[in-house]
Amino acid sequence: MVTMATNGTGATAAFTPVLAAMSTMRDGQREQKKAAHQFLESFQKSAEAWQITIGLLQSQADAEAKLFAATTLRGKITYDVNQIPTEALPALRNQILELLKVFATGPRPIRVQLCVCLAILAIQMTEWKDVMPMVISTLGNDAESHACILDFLKVLPEEVTEGRKINLTEDELSQRTQELLGDNASLVVRLLIDYAQSSDSASTNPQLLEVITSWLREVPVADVVNSPLLHVIISALDTDRSFEAATDCLCAIFKETRDVDEYISAIQVLLPHVIALKPRIAQAAEQEDAELFKGITRIFAEAGEAWVVLIAREPTVFRPLVEAVLECAARDMDRDAIALTFVFWYELKLYLILERYIEARMQYVDVYSKLVDIMLKQLEFPTPDGNESDLFDGDREAEEKFREFRHHMGDVLKDCCEIMGVTECLTKVLERIKIWTRDYASQATTTSVPHWQQLEAPLFSMRALGRMVDKDEDIILPQIIPLIVQIPHHEKLRFATIMVLGRYTEWTSNHPELLEAQFTYIVSSFQTDSKEIVRAAAMAMKFFCTDCKHLLSGQVVQLQQFYNQTLDKLPGISQEELTEGVASVVAVQPPAQIFDLLKLYCDPLMARLMALANEAKDDEGKLAIADHMQLITYFVQIVTPYVEPGQENPAVKYCQEIFPILATILDTFIDFNPVCERICRNWRYMVISYRTAMAPLLPQMANKLANGFAASKQGCFLWVTAAILREFSEDREHVDEQTTQAIYAFFEAQATNMLRMMSDLAPRDLPDVIEDFYRLMVDALLYYPHKLIGSELFTPIFQAGISALALEQRDPLNAALHYLRDVIGYGGDNPPSSSDSPNPPDIQQAVRDLILANGEHLVKQILAGMMITFPDDCFTDGSGALLGLFELMPQQTAGWVDKTVRMLPAGTIREPEIDRLMSGIRERLALGHDGLRKVRSLLQDFTNSYRRRYVAPRDGLGRLEAERFHFSA
Repeated sequence: MVTMATNGTGATAAFTPVLAAMSTMRDGQREQKKAAHQFLESFQKSAEAWQITIGLLQSQADAEAKLFAATTLRGKITYDVNQIPTEALPALRNQILELLKVFATGPRPIRVQLCVCLAILAIQMTEWKDVMPMVISTLGNDAESHACILDFLKVLPEEVTEGRKINLTEDELSQRTQELLGDNASLVVRLLIDYAQSSDSASTNPQLLEVITSWLREVPVADVVNSPLLHVIISALDTDRSFEAATDCLCAIFKETRDVDEYISAIQVLLPHVIALKPRIAQAAEQEDAELFKGITRIFAEAGEAWVVLIAREPTVFRPLVEAVLECAARDMDRDAIALTFVFWYELKLYLILERYIEARMQYVDVYSKLVDIMLKQLEFPTPDGNESDLFDGDREAEEKFREFRHHMGDVLKDCCEIMGVTECLTKVLERIKIWTRDYASQATTTSVPHWQQLEAPLFSMRALGRMVDKDEDIILPQIIPLIVQIPHHEKLRFATIMVLGRYTEWTSNHPELLEAQFTYIVSSFQTDSKEIVRAAAMAMKFFCTDCKHLLSGQVVQLQQFYNQTLDKLPGISQEELTEGVASVVAVQPPAQIFDLLKLYCDPLMARLMALANEAKDDEGKLAIADHMQLITYFVQIVTPYVEPGQENPAVKYCQEIFPILATILDTFIDFNPVCERICRNWRYMVISYRTAMAPLLPQMANKLANGFAASKQGCFLWVTAAILREFSEDREHVDEQTTQAIYAFFEAQATNMLRMMSDLAPRDLPDVIEDFYRLMVDALLYYPHKLIGSELFTPIFQAGISALALEQRDPLNAALHYLRDVIGYGGDNPPSSSDSPNPPDIQQAVRDLILANGEHLVKQILAGMMITFPDDCFTDGSGALLGLFELMPQQTAGWVDKTVRMLPAGTIREPEIDRLMSGIRERLALGHDGLRKVRSLLQDFTNSYRRRYVAPRDGLGRLEAERFHFSA
């Protein structure tokens, strides 16, 4: 029984450790808090928590302790109700009802938690059929009990819809949902109407409106709209205390009417009420009431979103609603509410661009045209009263919010562009630039540009519209581009101009007559003192060189001089962008010139790299080597000349020149991970870019990779190994048998080194390397399946993968699980293979034998992970591996699952639960292939339920503990 006396020393003694731990959580030191947290977490899972929490709620403890007790009781009823005999549940229900009477007047957080407790208990007590009448009659009909009943009515639908937390089957939950909600819907509506009409105060009670909102999914929306409750909701908008709740309720009604054909009669009732609120827009703006304005804007915007298809079908009828949303956008001077309208404009655009709504599109063009004007105004930076250099008076949060907000407004401009057309949108931009030029250009000086905000906003809008403008646009852009490269110097204007030019490089490639002026503007920008402008210029240079590479190819030598002179003045990211750009120009030169050009561009980079390597004395110096290495890698990535098979590749010839230098730097800094990673990345791209043409370098590279991996235990050496495996796989053209044999032997040497590491060290000491190794293994299985499955290493690699499942980090776990799933796939007819040929029977049998020998251990580790140690992102792969095992050998896998779940720590699960799980699995297996997916769902539900109820034991996992991997070779 869940009862506890509140008098005597026994009760107080039971409370004391809990109250002491709570006090420590408030005021203790860090280690004390950690111990207290562990104690409270363990307490919440214990069987004793039932009596202690109810005792605390009945005691004279403070409100904080009682709230903790109510929250704990909620968790117990959700996850641990199986700790109580079924015949004791009515007594527990009665105790909660009595506690609700005690807390009817508050504090509300405790009352709400108790209502949630009662609701969750009601869901699980399937034999309790008169839930609503009993709760209402027990709590009574006085004013104090009304708040309690309203809280219960609000939480009941919420808890039922979250019913997956509760240990009921889908059918049981569905039936209980109908009993608790569907069968009570009309009763609840009558109750709410009666309550609302009981007094003026009741009709504006936010709790009433919250209950209506909560029940809208269960009550037919027409029953609310056609009842006195609609008047209650609309009237509640006039009262401050109920405005927010009434707004939420009205918007929830709109959402329920999204299926406009089904709810057209309800929409016809609602629309006049919504339009009647239009005067409130101006009223809220004049009163400068931000919360009121946001609420009114939300009502119009969400009504528009819900009825958007009707707005497109019947533009005349619904135009007042669209104009109301536009007015909200226009009047929002503080930019607090306008974002609420963005989704509406986007969704309306999606309909208006359809051919069938062309007439509505014509009728709304003027609205979108006005919206462009509004956006151009809203895009303007604020005009400061004094300090021009700080537009936001030191408020960095406001500045960041504004910058992010501008990009969202840019998306709205794209929507407008799709409705109005590119030319019309750009015309508005051009007009703004011309107006500023007419009014203020003559007043601009080298130190001051008046009203620059009015010029910067259309420039920003041009950048936002870049994606919408076709490279053949010949009307407006040829007028705008010559204007903007002459804009007076001002940091924000120059930055905006550079960003525009960088956005339209694809268009410029089609208009070469305008390239020189833009390119000169960008190059000259590198001479400014502004770091922001220089960064923007480097980014723009990347786009110019990438998109206009053929136009710039004649200047490739002069470009190198600029590159060499500018590079050292740039920050790291800008160095990379500029390098990416110039490499693109080199890449389009004739193959005969590539070697000389690579020497021209990369020899100075290599000289810098060697100087950095000679000077590096500390981590900062070593990091500079790693960062500079990235620049050379860009050339390897991008400069990929086409050469006929059998002919020397000029890029590979250059790689052969620099390889010994890179190898020496690698040997020197083998103990510094970032340098190793960047050099390995460079070598990996050599293999990816030049593919089989890299054959002359492979022996040297393989030697360095093997020695480097053995010496450093770093996974980056496995990245290159994987690239070599892929590019020189058995089914590649122009790869001879001798080469593939040598590459596979090199791979096995790497794998043997890794297995020795995993034998010497626990998985927790090698998580990153394990991730890289099993990603390599996925490639090895894909490209060399027959060699790998027939290898002596196949079994230990599989066993090491099982031991890696003891990890708790997502990425290495996913890599190991992917490999294990792929191996399981080779036991059947449809393996994850790179070839179309059928899976040979001997391969299938080899994999089946492997699984029979190791399946019990594999299932144990996967289930232990899913129930206790895996992060959430690994569940899908874990259950996918189990599904693969069930498909391959269902009866054996069911036996392994049964054996594993019976190893769970004593007291954490009851035998009937295990029996029910296994019975469900066997029933679904009997259905054949169709039942396998249901087995996966069963196991996911079981492991999720177990995981929520129990924390991992801190003294280890007992019989579920992972076994250490051992390897001898």
